Amino acid sequence: MFNGKTILITGGTGSFGHKYTETLLTRFKPKKIIIYSRDELKQYEMQQKFNQSCMRYFIGDVRDERRLILATRGVDFIIHAAALKQVPAAEYNPMECIKTNINGAEHVINAAIENSVEKVIALSTDKAANPVNLYGATKLASDKLFIAANNISGGSKPRFSVVRYGNVVGSRGSVVPFFQQLINNNSGHIPITHLEMTRFWISLQQGVDFVLKNFERMLGGEIFVPKIPSIRIIDLAKAMAPNIPIKQVGIRPGEKLHEMMCPGDMSYHTYEFDDHFVIAPAIKFFNRTNDFSSNALHEKGKLVAPGYEYASNTNPDFLSVEQMHQLNQEAQP
Repeated sequence: MFNGKTILITGGTGSFGHKYTETLLTRFKPKKIIIYSRDELKQYEMQQKFNQSCMRYFIGDVRDERRLILATRGVDFIIHAAALKQVPAAEYNPMECIKTNINGAEHVINAAIENSVEKVIALSTDKAANPVNLYGATKLASDKLFIAANNISGGSKPRFSVVRYGNVVGSRGSVVPFFQQLINNNSGHIPITHLEMTRFWISLQQGVDFVLKNFERMLGGEIFVPKIPSIRIIDLAKAMAPNIPIKQVGIRPGEKLHEMMCPGDMSYHTYEFDDHFVIAPAIKFFNRTNDFSSNALHEKGKLVAPGYEYASNTNPDFLSVEQMHQLNQEAQP
């Protein structure tokens, strides 16, 4: 469905944008891929890797609505990946996080509607489910904006959906590069914020593939959640540095012990499919049915049990130390 289409990726110079661009160029023949981001150095570096004739690089910030409207002219699909994502940084710089993650989401929505973009998928995070930190709260607000945007656009284009998943193996700013840096520097120990901490775990390619598939599945208004394994952070440290001592250093500001992707309060709107969940919107769409028990690919889902939660600590699928070691090796550039 991406052949001959124009795709814009906000925050496109990040880890996701690199892998998504690589996948599009490998599997499809897009008309244009527009990388929209604010860092000129990262754009320059990305141009050295991806210099095909279909590539376009736009300097711009999602806080700048007029620039976004200009950049989205003639665009068919938008992947909204731009965000301020570091939990402690958001706690100490709340207004900056709000300007990018909430105001920026509104600007993407307005630009997509003004230019009749066909489909928009916004990337979310497990931290948006029952948030305890500002980053999660801003992403929850962003998710709500994208869901409600389907009523704003009415019966015409675009359609808006959200993809929510957990920690991405080896992405910039994640724990894996941090641990690896400590190992390379011969650190005396590996710091763990809490010995019982768990997280959802997904590879970058799995995340990209999930987003690609959901452009085909989406009806507009749903939150897609993949079924992915969990890890214990202490097991990750053992997989990466089996001979280095582990030291518990305490949970950081805004950090959770465990993460959740499908909260129990939304169980009455959550459908389970073979390899993913769909959280249907709680609001009513006035121009169409709110039945999300099937999707555009005619896959069928069933409503989960009342109170069902999909959380990292109760997930039945946990990676072993050996599996984590293999996944980390595969994630190496």
